Formats: sequence, structure tokens, C-alpha cells
Amino acid sequence: MWPQSSDTQDLLRRVKTGEGEAVDQLLARHREPLRRMIALRLDAALARRLDASDVVQEVLLEANRRLKEYLKNPSMPFHLWLRHIAKDRMIDAHRRHRQAQRRSLDKEQPLQSAVMRDASSVQALASLVDQELTPASAAIRQELERRFWIELAQLDEDDREIILMRHFEQMSNQDAAAALGLSQAAAGMRYIRAMRRLRTRMTPGNTDSLSP
Repeated sequence: MWPQSSDTQDLLRRVKTGEGEAVDQLLARHREPLRRMIALRLDAALARRLDASDVVQEVLLEANRRLKEYLKNPSMPFHLWLRHIAKDRMIDAHRRHRQAQRRSLDKEQPLQSAVMRDASSVQALASLVDQELTPASAAIRQELERRFWIELAQLDEDDREIILMRHFEQMSNQDAAAALGLSQAAAGMRYIRAMRRLRTRMTPGNTDSLSP
């Protein structure tokens, strides 16, 4: 999902030499991954009032202002630095647009908008459902996908975040660990446990899961 590191490093070197066009290319190639990352994390109520692209624009403007500062001390990969800015912007957005008390109805809404339904959720489902039980019927598969998003929303934030990182941002365990401030071993274990909890919730007849 995120641009190749080698290409990003080449653009960063060009930015250091003062190429204005390289700055535009660097930010443009991260626009769509940022939009996807943000859209996945806007809850249903906020998403009805705020478009992810608006948040992306704020993130890119701030990144452009702070780019020289980053280049002086690139303490993390560029895309993780952008994610950090985006997370701060999303916190601000929720603070501005959301009431302090979240209505229970919001948690029952899928996390993602219609445009986010793609191969990522299908791949995640494949990790949760026995292959021989994976339905061929498109209607049943859509119902499973709907259930997946509902159950994902019920997980603790830490569990939900690591699943979004690994499956929907397609981040490596190394990048996920760096973004979360964990060791790679701890990040890997968190992912395994999160997927185990989600699989349990997806199991037919599980009393802890939501009714469809």
C-alpha cells in the first residue's frame, strides 16, 4: 500500500538538493495511502460530516511546512512520519466534530465506507475462516464481510489498530512495531492475539459477538 521505500528515499535526496518538483512528487505519491489510512479510522458519525480527503489535505500541508525539519533528523521512515501527523489530525478532527459521549449505534456501523471494500477485507477474511468453509456465493461472502467489519469495531483499540495496519495498510511487522513504539516481537504477538480474538468473534454461535 505505501510507496516503495527506495523510491521515497530517492525523492527525499532530490528534495534535499532543492528540487521543488520532487517535493510535489513525494507528497502526491503518498496522498492515496494517507486517504485510505484515514478513511479506515473515521467513525461512522464523523465520516458523515468530514471527508477523509479534507484531512489528507491538512496532513500534506503540514508535512510540506515541516519537511525541512524532518530532513534534518529523519528519526523514522517518511511514511511513518506522515502517519504520525495524520493521527494527530484525526484526534483533532474527532475533538472538533464529535460529542464527548459516543452513541452506541455508531459502534455498530462498519468502520469503512463503501469505497474501502476491496481485496483487503477478503484477504483478512481468508485468515479467519477455514478455507474449505469459504463461501463461493457472493451474497454470503458480502454478509461475512459485513460481519467482519462489525466485529472488528467491537475489538479493543489496540487489537483493531494492529489489524488495520497489517491487513489494510499492508504494513510489515517491522513498520507496525515502529509506529506503535513496540518491539517487533511484541508487535507480532499483539497481531496474533488480535486475529485470534477476531476469529473467535467471527465463529458461528459465539455469544460475545453482535447479532447480525
